[in-house]
Amino acid sequence: MDYSSEESDISESEINDYVEKPYEQLRAGKYKVKDLNGTLRCPFCAGKKKQDYKYKDLLQHASGVGKGSANRSAKQKANHLALAKYLENELASEVDQTQCPILPIPVTQPPKQDDLYVWPWMGIIVNIVCNQRDRETFHGSEYWLKRFSKFKPLEVNIFSDENDLNAQAIVKFNNDWNGFMNATEFEKSFETEHCSKKDWNERKTHLGSNTYGWCARADDYDAEGPIGDFLRNKGQLRTVSDIVKEAAQTRNNVVANLANEIDITNENLNELQYKYNEKTMSLSRMLLEKDKLHSVFLAEIRKMQRLSRDNVRRIFDEHEKLNHELETKKKKLDSWSKQLNKREALTERERQKLDEDKQKHDVRNNSLQLASMEQKKADENVLRLVEEQKREKEEAISKILQLEKQLDAKQKLEMEIEEIKGKLQVMKHLENEDDTSVRKKMEEMNETLQEKVDDLNDMEEMNNVLIAKERSSNDELQEARKQFIAGLTEMMLGGRTNIGIKRMGEIDSKPFQNTCKQRFPLEEANVQASTLCSLWQENLKDPNWHPFRIVDIDGNTQEIVNEEDEKLRSLKQEWGEGIYMTVITALKEINEYNPSGRYIVSELWNFKEERKATLKEVISYILKNINTLKRKRQ
Repeated sequence: MDYSSEESDISESEINDYVEKPYEQLRAGKYKVKDLNGTLRCPFCAGKKKQDYKYKDLLQHASGVGKGSANRSAKQKANHLALAKYLENELASEVDQTQCPILPIPVTQPPKQDDLYVWPWMGIIVNIVCNQRDRETFHGSEYWLKRFSKFKPLEVNIFSDENDLNAQAIVKFNNDWNGFMNATEFEKSFETEHCSKKDWNERKTHLGSNTYGWCARADDYDAEGPIGDFLRNKGQLRTVSDIVKEAAQTRNNVVANLANEIDITNENLNELQYKYNEKTMSLSRMLLEKDKLHSVFLAEIRKMQRLSRDNVRRIFDEHEKLNHELETKKKKLDSWSKQLNKREALTERERQKLDEDKQKHDVRNNSLQLASMEQKKADENVLRLVEEQKREKEEAISKILQLEKQLDAKQKLEMEIEEIKGKLQVMKHLENEDDTSVRKKMEEMNETLQEKVDDLNDMEEMNNVLIAKERSSNDELQEARKQFIAGLTEMMLGGRTNIGIKRMGEIDSKPFQNTCKQRFPLEEANVQASTLCSLWQENLKDPNWHPFRIVDIDGNTQEIVNEEDEKLRSLKQEWGEGIYMTVITALKEINEYNPSGRYIVSELWNFKEERKATLKEVISYILKNINTLKRKRQ
């Protein structure tokens, strides 16, 4: 149970005052820190996966959250500070037995923890005796660095007088524990030769030619002379215990900060990983759906192209056949004209009759010639229309394919951009100030991301241009459809043909006539059928009558006829199923094609398959039946 859920939140300034309350509850046993099996857990982070801590790890977790976790509330910080206090005061026996660094211990005199040393660690060499010939060698630092190289000194400073052959030196070591070990070994090497500081103090009057050395301590630090001045200038007095405590405190602070940063980084990484996986799954599903749609689209395009080739071939065959029939009829007319010209009438009446026949045949011949010219013009217009239709269709298909490719490329670019963004966010949390390879990789990924974004913008502009062209082509096709409807209406195509004009929303009168013939005498039946048909046609035009209802089918909202409507139910009961279904069909048509105006709309229709005819089917039908259409117009 999270303690923070029991109380109202507190401010940052009240954290220190609030710590005592959860601390007393921990001592009273209200919150369990140690399980029966000895496992340590955090009672204030019950929702976290990790609940098996060592003492050191749990103390670092509590200190890190309590001292500066940015995403924790003030109450949670106070709870974790109380937990850290409880661990330090009540569970100190759980401290892991970790090895502390082993301090170098001299053989003869182990250093005391409270002895004052000069830090950074330094050694002192005195009574450097030489003659004039060896002065340059013994008074140079290179000689002493080489002589004491096994103790790894950093530098040697020589203190000498130009008029005196004796000199002194200070050897400087590393300021870590290895440097301390080397300094004590340096001192021990002089002790084994009986040339330590103690020996130097005992033999001050009879030093001889021996060189004496030891580690610099407090008395050396406070001494007069060049050595004391150098030590006070370059170092400071520290005890071993102070250095150990400072190192431990620094290490604990670093560990606590690192533990806090690791917790925050892990939480951010988990959140980023979840978002990345979610977007990856969504994009994968979208790509699968796109591939399925693309496959269906390609199959449909191939089918349309095959049907288009077959229709064009059939149109040209029909065109050749019509031309052949027209030439045959022209030859017959020429033959009749020659025969009429050879005839001669003996009487005036016969000549007049013959002249009248000639005039009729001439008029008919002229009409046929005009018809032939119109046929050629119509053939040329139809062929040009077919070519334009074919070209527009190819352009539309090409644009659709191009849009598909652009959409595919756009989706791939979006996936790559999202993937790069996800990687960049992950690498930002892993970035280290000293890790130049990570920063270089992030710069390269940023450049790649910018290139992908620029490509995506260019593709968006191209898609907008193609969509505008596609809309323009669609408007032209709709205008062509209107022109065909107007032209075929003038030719008065009837329902007996495969392709023609259907008046959508117009009630068929045949079911009314058939039903009335069964109930009334023949003469009265026609009147009753016309009256009833006109009545229901007017009902369809009434905008206040809308016998439809909305239903949900497989998740899709659809509008269907309300069979419980009072007028429709009365019509079915009184006049039967045939008239009822005729009215329902017209009602559906007018609701689909003109729901607002509710007047009859003409549409190109394939009567054979009972569906809306395509422009390709209409052109094919006109070419196939062009002679019949001309006779109907004449």
